[in-house]
Amino acid sequence: MEDEYFKKIMSMIIVIFLVVLSFFLLKPILLSIVIALILAFIFSPLYDWFFRKLKSENLAAYVVCFILVLLIILPLWFLTPIAIDQSLKVFMSSQQVDFVTPLKTIFPNFFASETFSAEIGSIIHSFVTKVTNSLVNDLSDLILNFPTLFLQFLVVFFTFFFLLRDRGRFISYIQSLLPFSKDVEKRLFESSKDITISVIYGQVIIGVLQGLAVGIGFFIFKVPNALFLTLLACLAGIFPIIGTTIIWLPVVIYLLIAGNTFQAFGVVFFGIISSTLDNLVRPIIVAKRAHMHSALMLIGMIGGVFFFGIMGFILGPLILAYLLIILEIYRDKKSPGIFMKQ
Repeated sequence: MEDEYFKKIMSMIIVIFLVVLSFFLLKPILLSIVIALILAFIFSPLYDWFFRKLKSENLAAYVVCFILVLLIILPLWFLTPIAIDQSLKVFMSSQQVDFVTPLKTIFPNFFASETFSAEIGSIIHSFVTKVTNSLVNDLSDLILNFPTLFLQFLVVFFTFFFLLRDRGRFISYIQSLLPFSKDVEKRLFESSKDITISVIYGQVIIGVLQGLAVGIGFFIFKVPNALFLTLLACLAGIFPIIGTTIIWLPVVIYLLIAGNTFQAFGVVFFGIISSTLDNLVRPIIVAKRAHMHSALMLIGMIGGVFFFGIMGFILGPLILAYLLIILEIYRDKKSPGIFMKQ
């Protein structure tokens, strides 16, 4: 009896040791594996379509991988130099912009004190400098860290390929490890699929499309550094509550101050289209699916960015969402929870 107990304890210690060791082994590429998981989820409908046409798992996966490579390599190759150049221009321009004078014009009573105005101007200038400098460094790192990024991309590519091809077997393996009953297991996977679609398609992809809609307006009306501003708009569009307005509204104010009224109204028009896109498309995607409260999704994104970096936009809300799914299953109530909606 004691020998049996000792063997169980030793087996558990060995398993825990190997899990911890494997975590540290995979830690440098863990984010790449997660990115591959998310991409496999996004491209799985396309893979299914090619598989129905080609009748070959390998060939369908190769075709989708080739499409993914084109979608990543071509924009990086052509747009990265332009984005770096424009980000440098924005950074240099931000050092010379007078932020206080427009605010004095809009809020004369609030900025009556020169000392207060100078303090606010210094805070805004410091914030803008820090943000633009960070963006310049991030874009420059794409070139400086190319060997590391190339290895990370290889991990993404091969993980993506095998996840697409062996998705069914991978899901079955995960199910075999879960300590839940079949009923709970089914509810868990269905809810996880719904919330993942809600976050990735309903928030991230629609947010990027909103940013692109605003970006079209920037290009049509020849706003300076349009590509860089479009990238910022795509990032801002992902955030719930905030949206692309935080990017295009300052641009409109800048154009009005500069006397470019026609351009300003043109950008406003595309900003409204961006908001309309959100209101029209998002309900179609998240309709009849479980989705998170907007405030909780925003908190998840902000926390995710601090913890994971740029990928935190997606990982933060998903981690909170999966926790809430397990809590909802544990509650086992017919009434919906305060954080999850149907």
